[in-house]
Amino acid sequence: MADDPKTLVSTEWLAQHLKDPDLRILDASLYMPDMKRDAKAEYNAKHIPGARFFDIDDVSDGRSDLPHMAPPVEKFMSRMRAMGVGDGHQVVVYDGAGIYSAARVWWLFRLMGQMNIAVLDGGLPKWEAEGREIEDMPPVIRDRHMTVRFQNHLVRDVTQVSQASKLGSIQIVDARAAGRFRGEAPEPREGLRSGHIPGSRSVPFTTLLNVDATMKTPDQTRTIFEAAGVDLDKPIITSCGSGVTACVLALALERMGHDQWSLYDGSWVEWGMFPTVPVATGDA
Repeated sequence: MADDPKTLVSTEWLAQHLKDPDLRILDASLYMPDMKRDAKAEYNAKHIPGARFFDIDDVSDGRSDLPHMAPPVEKFMSRMRAMGVGDGHQVVVYDGAGIYSAARVWWLFRLMGQMNIAVLDGGLPKWEAEGREIEDMPPVIRDRHMTVRFQNHLVRDVTQVSQASKLGSIQIVDARAAGRFRGEAPEPREGLRSGHIPGSRSVPFTTLLNVDATMKTPDQTRTIFEAAGVDLDKPIITSCGSGVTACVLALALERMGHDQWSLYDGSWVEWGMFPTVPVATGDA
Protein backbone atom coordinates (compact mmCIF):
# COMPACT_ATOMS: atom_id res chain seq x y z
CA MET A 1 0.00 0.00 0.00
CA ALA A 2 1.26 3.48 -0.90
CA ASP A 3 1.03 5.73 2.14
CA ASP A 4 -0.89 8.95 1.48
CA PRO A 5 -1.18 11.45 4.37
CA LYS A 6 -4.35 12.82 2.71
CA THR A 7 -6.26 9.51 2.62
CA LEU A 8 -4.75 6.38 4.16
CA VAL A 9 -1.52 5.54 6.00
CA SER A 10 -0.11 2.24 7.24
CA THR A 11 0.72 1.32 10.83
CA GLU A 12 4.37 1.32 9.69
CA TRP A 13 4.06 4.95 8.52
CA LEU A 14 2.42 6.01 11.80
CA ALA A 15 5.08 4.25 13.88
CA GLN A 16 7.79 6.15 11.98
CA HIS A 17 6.04 9.51 12.46
CA LEU A 18 4.75 8.97 16.00
CA LYS A 19 7.13 11.54 17.51
CA ASP A 20 6.58 14.24 14.85
CA PRO A 21 5.72 17.48 16.70
CA ASP A 22 2.92 18.36 14.30
CA LEU A 23 1.27 14.95 14.23
CA ARG A 24 -2.13 14.65 15.93
CA ILE A 25 -3.77 11.24 16.41
CA LEU A 26 -7.50 10.82 16.96
CA ASP A 27 -9.36 7.77 18.25
CA ALA A 28 -12.75 8.07 16.56
CA SER A 29 -14.22 4.73 17.62
CA LEU A 30 -18.01 4.54 17.49
CA TYR A 31 -20.12 1.41 17.96
CA MET A 32 -23.71 0.49 17.26
CA PRO A 33 -25.73 -0.45 20.39
CA ASP A 34 -25.85 -4.12 19.31
CA MET A 35 -22.02 -4.24 19.37
CA LYS A 36 -22.17 -3.71 23.15
CA ARG A 37 -18.85 -1.83 23.23
CA ASP A 38 -18.08 1.42 25.05
CA ALA A 39 -15.76 3.46 22.83
CA LYS A 40 -14.75 6.03 25.47
CA ALA A 41 -14.05 3.39 28.13
CA GLU A 42 -11.93 1.42 25.65
CA TYR A 43 -10.01 4.58 24.76
CA ASN A 44 -9.38 5.35 28.45
CA ALA A 45 -8.06 1.82 28.96
CA LYS A 46 -5.72 1.87 25.94
CA HIS A 47 -4.95 3.98 22.90
CA ILE A 48 -2.12 4.79 20.51
CA PRO A 49 0.37 7.11 22.28
CA GLY A 50 -0.77 10.74 22.21
CA ALA A 51 -4.20 9.97 20.75
CA ARG A 52 -7.14 12.18 21.66
CA PHE A 53 -10.67 10.79 21.81
CA PHE A 54 -12.90 12.18 19.06
CA ASP A 55 -16.53 11.76 20.11
CA ILE A 56 -18.49 11.61 16.84
CA ASP A 57 -21.83 11.99 18.61
CA ASP A 58 -20.59 15.03 20.52
CA VAL A 59 -18.93 16.75 17.55
CA SER A 60 -22.23 16.81 15.66
CA ASP A 61 -25.29 18.96 15.09
CA GLY A 62 -27.18 18.92 18.39
CA ARG A 63 -30.17 20.65 16.77
CA SER A 64 -30.88 17.73 14.45
CA ASP A 65 -33.12 14.77 15.29
CA LEU A 66 -30.88 12.61 13.10
CA PRO A 67 -27.82 10.88 14.63
CA HIS A 68 -24.34 12.47 14.39
CA MET A 69 -25.09 14.92 11.58
CA ALA A 70 -22.22 17.24 10.59
CA PRO A 71 -21.82 20.01 13.18
CA PRO A 72 -21.98 23.75 12.49
CA VAL A 73 -18.57 25.19 11.57
CA GLU A 74 -18.24 27.11 14.86
CA LYS A 75 -18.85 23.99 16.94
CA PHE A 76 -16.31 21.99 14.95
CA MET A 77 -13.70 24.74 15.36
CA SER A 78 -14.23 25.06 19.12
CA ARG A 79 -14.15 21.28 19.68
CA MET A 80 -10.94 20.94 17.66
CA ARG A 81 -9.34 23.83 19.52
CA ALA A 82 -10.18 22.13 22.82
CA MET A 83 -8.52 18.97 21.47
CA GLY A 84 -5.43 20.92 20.39
CA VAL A 85 -5.94 20.14 16.71
CA GLY A 86 -5.48 22.98 14.25
CA ASP A 87 -3.69 24.56 11.33
CA GLY A 88 -0.41 22.95 10.29
CA HIS A 89 -1.18 19.60 11.88
CA GLN A 90 -1.05 16.26 10.11
CA VAL A 91 -3.95 14.27 11.55
CA VAL A 92 -4.22 10.48 11.63
CA VAL A 93 -7.57 9.05 12.69
CA TYR A 94 -8.25 5.44 13.69
CA ASP A 95 -10.96 3.31 15.28
CA GLY A 96 -11.21 0.09 17.25
CA ALA A 97 -12.96 -1.83 14.46
CA GLY A 98 -10.28 -1.47 11.76
CA ILE A 99 -11.76 0.88 9.18
CA TYR A 100 -15.22 1.91 10.23
CA SER A 101 -16.02 5.20 11.99
CA ALA A 102 -12.55 6.71 11.40
CA ALA A 103 -13.56 7.37 7.78
CA ARG A 104 -16.43 9.54 9.05
CA VAL A 105 -13.96 11.87 10.78
CA TRP A 106 -11.76 11.91 7.66
CA TRP A 107 -14.83 13.10 5.71
CA LEU A 108 -15.72 15.65 8.40
CA PHE A 109 -12.25 17.20 8.23
CA ARG A 110 -12.51 17.28 4.42
CA LEU A 111 -15.90 18.95 4.74
CA MET A 112 -14.27 21.64 6.86
CA GLY A 113 -11.56 22.19 4.23
CA GLN A 114 -8.82 20.32 6.14
CA MET A 115 -6.83 18.12 3.74
CA ASN A 116 -3.99 16.85 5.93
CA ILE A 117 -5.87 13.94 7.43
CA ALA A 118 -5.47 10.21 6.88
CA VAL A 119 -7.22 7.11 8.17
CA LEU A 120 -4.98 4.50 9.82
CA ASP A 121 -5.24 1.39 7.63
CA GLY A 122 -6.43 -1.51 9.79
CA GLY A 123 -6.88 0.75 12.80
CA LEU A 124 -6.16 -0.18 16.39
CA PRO A 125 -6.64 -3.96 15.84
CA LYS A 126 -3.75 -4.04 13.32
CA TRP A 127 -1.60 -1.72 15.46
CA GLU A 128 -2.07 -4.02 18.46
CA ALA A 129 -1.67 -7.23 16.45
CA GLU A 130 1.78 -5.98 15.45
CA GLY A 131 2.70 -5.50 19.11
CA ARG A 132 3.07 -1.74 18.79
CA GLU A 133 3.06 0.68 21.72
CA ILE A 134 -0.16 1.60 23.49
CA GLU A 135 -0.81 3.73 26.58
CA ASP A 136 -3.59 4.79 28.94
CA MET A 137 -2.33 8.32 29.63
CA PRO A 138 -4.42 11.35 28.60
CA PRO A 139 -2.54 13.51 26.05
CA VAL A 140 -1.09 16.93 26.85
CA ILE A 141 -3.29 19.44 25.00
CA ARG A 142 -2.00 22.72 23.59
CA ASP A 143 -4.45 25.19 22.09
CA ARG A 144 -4.21 25.57 18.29
CA HIS A 145 -6.44 27.66 16.02
CA MET A 146 -8.05 25.97 13.02
CA THR A 147 -9.07 27.82 9.87
CA VAL A 148 -12.19 26.27 8.36
CA ARG A 149 -13.36 26.60 4.75
CA PHE A 150 -16.62 24.69 4.48
CA GLN A 151 -16.75 22.47 1.36
CA ASN A 152 -20.42 22.53 0.45
CA HIS A 153 -20.01 20.12 -2.47
CA LEU A 154 -19.05 17.22 -0.18
CA VAL A 155 -22.46 16.92 1.52
CA ARG A 156 -25.96 16.31 0.14
CA ASP A 157 -29.44 16.59 1.70
CA VAL A 158 -32.63 14.60 1.09
CA THR A 159 -33.89 17.01 -1.60
CA GLN A 160 -30.67 16.80 -3.60
CA VAL A 161 -30.56 13.01 -3.26
CA SER A 162 -34.20 12.71 -4.30
CA GLN A 163 -33.44 14.74 -7.42
CA ALA A 164 -30.37 12.60 -8.20
CA SER A 165 -32.51 9.46 -7.77
CA LYS A 166 -35.14 10.78 -10.21
CA LEU A 167 -32.78 12.17 -12.86
CA GLY A 168 -30.09 9.48 -12.70
CA SER A 169 -27.40 12.05 -13.52
CA ILE A 170 -25.58 11.30 -10.29
CA GLN A 171 -24.94 7.71 -9.16
CA ILE A 172 -26.09 6.85 -5.60
CA VAL A 173 -24.08 4.09 -3.91
CA ASP A 174 -25.24 2.40 -0.70
CA ALA A 175 -22.71 1.06 1.82
CA ARG A 176 -25.15 -0.99 3.93
CA ALA A 177 -25.18 -4.80 3.99
CA ALA A 178 -26.81 -6.40 0.92
CA GLY A 179 -29.75 -7.77 2.94
CA ARG A 180 -30.68 -4.30 4.16
CA PHE A 181 -30.29 -2.88 0.65
CA ARG A 182 -32.69 -5.48 -0.77
CA GLY A 183 -35.14 -4.87 2.08
CA GLU A 184 -34.84 -8.44 3.41
CA ALA A 185 -32.97 -7.68 6.65
CA PRO A 186 -34.53 -5.37 9.26
CA GLU A 187 -33.05 -1.94 9.92
CA PRO A 188 -31.23 -1.63 13.27
CA ARG A 189 -33.22 1.51 14.07
CA GLU A 190 -36.96 1.29 14.72
CA GLY A 191 -39.57 2.97 12.58
CA LEU A 192 -37.66 2.85 9.29
CA ARG A 193 -38.92 1.32 6.09
CA SER A 194 -36.77 -1.39 4.52
CA GLY A 195 -35.14 -1.21 1.10
CA HIS A 196 -33.04 1.32 -0.80
CA ILE A 197 -33.14 4.64 -2.65
CA PRO A 198 -34.52 3.97 -6.16
CA GLY A 199 -31.75 3.77 -8.75
CA SER A 200 -28.98 3.30 -6.18
CA ARG A 201 -26.28 0.63 -6.35
CA SER A 202 -25.13 -1.68 -3.56
CA VAL A 203 -21.47 -1.71 -2.46
CA PRO A 204 -21.39 -2.96 1.15
CA PHE A 205 -18.43 -1.22 2.80
CA THR A 206 -17.10 -4.56 4.10
CA THR A 207 -16.47 -5.71 0.50
CA LEU A 208 -13.82 -2.99 0.17
CA LEU A 209 -11.85 -4.34 3.14
CA ASN A 210 -9.47 -7.26 3.59
CA VAL A 211 -9.90 -9.77 6.44
CA ASP A 212 -7.64 -7.65 8.69
CA ALA A 213 -9.87 -4.60 8.01
CA THR A 214 -7.26 -2.90 5.84
CA MET A 215 -8.53 -1.37 2.62
CA LYS A 216 -8.15 -3.24 -0.65
CA THR A 217 -5.99 -1.64 -3.35
CA PRO A 218 -7.44 1.09 -5.59
CA ASP A 219 -7.50 -1.39 -8.51
CA GLN A 220 -9.43 -3.93 -6.42
CA THR A 221 -11.93 -1.37 -5.15
CA ARG A 222 -12.45 -0.05 -8.69
CA THR A 223 -13.32 -3.58 -9.83
CA ILE A 224 -15.81 -3.94 -6.93
CA PHE A 225 -17.59 -0.67 -7.78
CA GLU A 226 -17.76 -1.60 -11.46
CA ALA A 227 -19.06 -5.11 -10.70
CA ALA A 228 -21.87 -3.49 -8.69
CA GLY A 229 -22.90 -1.53 -11.77
CA VAL A 230 -21.54 1.82 -10.59
CA ASP A 231 -20.72 4.20 -13.44
CA LEU A 232 -17.41 5.70 -12.32
CA ASP A 233 -17.62 8.36 -15.04
CA LYS A 234 -20.52 9.97 -13.16
CA PRO A 235 -20.48 11.98 -9.93
CA ILE A 236 -21.32 9.76 -6.94
CA ILE A 237 -23.33 10.27 -3.76
CA THR A 238 -22.51 7.73 -1.04
CA SER A 239 -25.16 6.66 1.48
CA CYS A 240 -25.52 4.12 4.29
CA GLY A 241 -27.48 3.77 7.55
CA SER A 242 -26.51 6.98 9.36
CA GLY A 243 -23.69 8.53 7.35
CA VAL A 244 -20.77 6.58 8.85
CA THR A 245 -19.87 3.65 6.58
CA ALA A 246 -20.75 5.71 3.47
CA CYS A 247 -17.52 7.55 4.32
CA VAL A 248 -15.56 4.31 3.78
CA LEU A 249 -16.88 4.34 0.21
CA ALA A 250 -15.89 8.01 -0.14
CA LEU A 251 -12.38 7.21 1.11
CA ALA A 252 -12.06 4.36 -1.40
CA LEU A 253 -13.27 6.62 -4.23
CA GLU A 254 -10.79 9.34 -3.28
CA ARG A 255 -7.96 6.79 -3.29
CA MET A 256 -9.07 5.65 -6.75
CA GLY A 257 -8.75 9.22 -8.00
CA HIS A 258 -12.53 9.68 -8.31
CA ASP A 259 -12.96 13.13 -6.78
CA GLN A 260 -16.56 13.80 -7.87
CA TRP A 261 -18.18 12.32 -4.76
CA SER A 262 -20.33 13.61 -1.95
CA LEU A 263 -22.03 12.15 1.13
CA TYR A 264 -25.72 11.90 1.91
CA ASP A 265 -25.40 12.87 5.57
CA GLY A 266 -28.94 11.89 6.61
CA SER A 267 -28.63 8.55 4.80
CA TRP A 268 -31.19 5.80 5.46
CA VAL A 269 -32.14 7.09 8.93
CA GLU A 270 -33.60 10.10 7.11
CA TRP A 271 -34.74 8.50 3.83
CA GLY A 272 -36.35 5.48 5.50
CA MET A 273 -38.31 7.75 7.84
CA PHE A 274 -39.65 10.16 5.18
CA PRO A 275 -43.08 8.90 4.04
CA THR A 276 -43.01 11.03 0.87
CA VAL A 277 -39.89 9.60 -0.78
CA PRO A 278 -40.07 6.28 -2.67
CA VAL A 279 -38.34 3.09 -1.54
CA ALA A 280 -37.19 0.24 -3.79
CA THR A 281 -36.60 -3.37 -2.72
CA GLY A 282 -34.78 -6.33 -4.24
CA ASP A 283 -31.52 -6.11 -6.17
CA ALA A 284 -30.25 -2.90 -7.78
